[in-house]
Amino acid sequence: MDDTHWTQVYSAAEALEAYSLKGMLEASGLDVLLKGESLYSCMGELPASVLEVTLWVPEHQILKAQQLLAGYEDQADQPWFCSGCGEQNESNFEICWQCQKEKAQLL
Repeated sequence: MDDTHWTQVYSAAEALEAYSLKGMLEASGLDVLLKGESLYSCMGELPASVLEVTLWVPEHQILKAQQLLAGYEDQADQPWFCSGCGEQNESNFEICWQCQKEKAQLL
């Protein structure tokens, strides 16, 4: 039996973010578990806080996971420049307000 102690390192806003972050962490060599993704079928019947998808890593990988996730959060707060027209867009824009080109995915 595996006695790895898992620790929660992130609570995602939604399942898509959780799966993207899981992929980023796994690409960096970390082991990742998601908890809560199966509760999305109950959306509307459960409080939003219960529907959070959480990311868990083995205890010995916490520091590396926290560093990678901090980089992700720092990037999420930064404006971005459109690769199509060069226009600056706020971090919460997923599509360029000037030319409607989608934001390039950095994960």
